[in-house]
Amino acid sequence: MRNGAVLVLLLAAMMASAQDETTADEQKEAIFGSKKEGSNQGVNQLDIDLNLLGRGEMRFGGFTEGAEENRAQFLMERTRLSLDYKRPYIEAKVTAQHSGVWGQSGKGSFNLHEAWAQLTAKNGLFLKMGRQVLSYDDERVIGANDWAMAANSHDVIKFGYEGHGHKVHAIFGFNQNAESISGGSLYTGDSYKMMHTLWYHFDVPKIPIGASLLFMNIAMQGDKYNNVEYKDPCNRYQQLVGGYLSYKPWKLTAEASYYHQLGRTEENSKLDAWMASIKAQYQISRKVGVLTGYDYLSGDDYFVVRKSGGLGLIQHKVFKFFNPVYGSHHKFYGLMDFFYVQAFSDTFSPGLQNLYAGASYSPIKGLNLSATYHYLAMATTLKGLSKTLGHNIDFEASYRILKDAHVALGFSYMAGTDTMERLKRAEGNDDLKWAWFSLIVSPRIISKKW
Repeated sequence: MRNGAVLVLLLAAMMASAQDETTADEQKEAIFGSKKEGSNQGVNQLDIDLNLLGRGEMRFGGFTEGAEENRAQFLMERTRLSLDYKRPYIEAKVTAQHSGVWGQSGKGSFNLHEAWAQLTAKNGLFLKMGRQVLSYDDERVIGANDWAMAANSHDVIKFGYEGHGHKVHAIFGFNQNAESISGGSLYTGDSYKMMHTLWYHFDVPKIPIGASLLFMNIAMQGDKYNNVEYKDPCNRYQQLVGGYLSYKPWKLTAEASYYHQLGRTEENSKLDAWMASIKAQYQISRKVGVLTGYDYLSGDDYFVVRKSGGLGLIQHKVFKFFNPVYGSHHKFYGLMDFFYVQAFSDTFSPGLQNLYAGASYSPIKGLNLSATYHYLAMATTLKGLSKTLGHNIDFEASYRILKDAHVALGFSYMAGTDTMERLKRAEGNDDLKWAWFSLIVSPRIISKKW
């Protein structure tokens, strides 16, 4: 009798355990779906990719006053090795990166460019955590900036929803120098202390229109400015809000954007700046295309006084210089990267007007030729100085040698003005030339499914 009672109790426990497991499985299926759903369920995939980039540059003119030479040339390299694992509802990726100049002391830099994991539910919800590349809309404000050897990646948590023409991404980043508890939450790095971003995108059904809204809240922190200790090293918050619109019927692509910045600068000054852009591209034929556009980025009215003061300069009460924060600047304001990559002298920021037009031609498969002209001017007006900064023309040619290898080269010419030389404190900007070439090889070493 005692043995029978024990057996009954064991059977009851096993039935309860099985019921609990069934309930857990049902909950998982409700979130992630059943393994029987779809033809690719239960499939594991591993991809290992190699990306080799080599680039050489030569520059004539545009050097700081008193420079011994008027020419510079160097060779650079970047190597990436990526491991990407996927199975239904989960993906993880790690990308190791080395970049540097040939012959560089210290042998360049080595880091993890990406290291993230993502969970995706069958209803479109997802969670992605770790070091990852952020790229939104035309990359004006948030982009990969892949022209730069180091490029952009962020240590963030990203979660959201994608489905039925809607995309909602929420991003949270919090940076710290180390896990030390003695330093509190003070952060002295070059990046942001905290970043909160909300991005929403909607594709209009049956009409080739896409619209995005972006909100960013960025906290900057530092304990020194010009070697002067902050008495209160707290966070300085600035906000960016705006939108992006695209219309792509048939052979036409039209884009427009507007963004506004508010809040406080890192030095605790008031910030109120804005930018707007419009661009149109038209593919005349399979071989020929044209484009035109205009960018306006607001700027300050006077030179900025440093914290220690300056003779004859005017202290800003409000900063009006728009900063396109983490965008891919190289693709917008001329290939020479004079703007939003290099700073003006004395941190003066007159903003920018960029009126441009260009054309592309593909005579044979794999070969693309392009030329773009930029008229560059300050957004602000300064007494005694012309608004015009210069005239820049960029020539590019690229050819795909193989499926995973292509070569590119370019030449840029800048006819700068006296205004450009004065603001940059550089010589030779009235006749500046820059040439470059690059080879990119990106083979997939392994692609295995099981």
